[in-house]
Amino acid sequence: MLKRLVVLAAALVAAAGTARAQDLNGAGATFPAPIYTKWFDMYAKETGVKINYQAIGSGGGIKQFTAGTVDFGASDAPMSDDEMSKLPAPAFHFPTVMGAVVITYNIPGFDGALKLTGDLIADIFAGRVTKWNDTRITSLNPGVNLPGADILVVHRSDGSGTTYIFSDYLSAVSPSWAQAPGKGKELAWPVGLGGKGNDGVTGLVKQTPGSIGYVELAYAVQNKLPFATIKNKDGQWVAPSLESVSDAAAGTVKTLPKNTDYRISIVNAPGKGSYPICSFTWLLVYKTQTDPVKGKKLVDFLNWYMKKGGSAAKDLLYAPLPSEMVKMLEKQVSEIKLAGM
Repeated sequence: MLKRLVVLAAALVAAAGTARAQDLNGAGATFPAPIYTKWFDMYAKETGVKINYQAIGSGGGIKQFTAGTVDFGASDAPMSDDEMSKLPAPAFHFPTVMGAVVITYNIPGFDGALKLTGDLIADIFAGRVTKWNDTRITSLNPGVNLPGADILVVHRSDGSGTTYIFSDYLSAVSPSWAQAPGKGKELAWPVGLGGKGNDGVTGLVKQTPGSIGYVELAYAVQNKLPFATIKNKDGQWVAPSLESVSDAAAGTVKTLPKNTDYRISIVNAPGKGSYPICSFTWLLVYKTQTDPVKGKKLVDFLNWYMKKGGSAAKDLLYAPLPSEMVKMLEKQVSEIKLAGM
């Protein structure tokens, strides 16, 4: 009898350990994966609650969130009205951090900061500008010796919020791009090679001379890849940084209504110091949590990242949320309902 009790106790401990290892499960965007990995590690050490996150792309995250196979989704592209209508229940978009999408490249013999304009970037990714020494590029970069090599475009192959941010920007600055291929998480790319995730695009650019791609700032920095300085809406040349991303959000946040779903774009924002290709990234959370235990853990995490996540975000080159927005989001967290409670 004692032996059976010992075996039963061991089994219960093992089961508890398994449950604890999967306190919460989420999936989605690769754009914020570095900061989410850092946050979830910090949170587990502080609270014992473990959060498993699969960086499968924003499109995959929305699909799993809609199907109910994860406790929360993550996306760099806000869900469309059509996507929201397919959810089994109403949901909130919670902005977490802001980040920059950068234009990175591998130009033989050159590793400086290339200057590019929005319409030129659109024409490069549309296959209309095909050589690195094209006069439209060299005229913006006097004194820079650019080779006559072919430009090889690298883009995302998966449903991607990074693609949404990038194409949202190009649609704002290029009428021809707005017509086709337009804006979305997945595009019918005119030219180029596809890489899965920010890490896939980063890897292809890093190993392919003559290539150009778009990735989240942290991926370019971590892989020691150069990135472009871009002319913004006010005609200023601006490099991606915490400050220039924060500047892009500043004006928008001040005009937000107190009750909003936060599905907002900050690409091509006005302001002398604003970097033009940046965005919020969002956690997708159901307004009513059907599992009250998991729901409470998720609510606790949401309150935690708003209070404590900002400093870690800066360390990984993400801009923390403006304090005005945090106050509004804390109210929204309080509106999440736990079933049966």
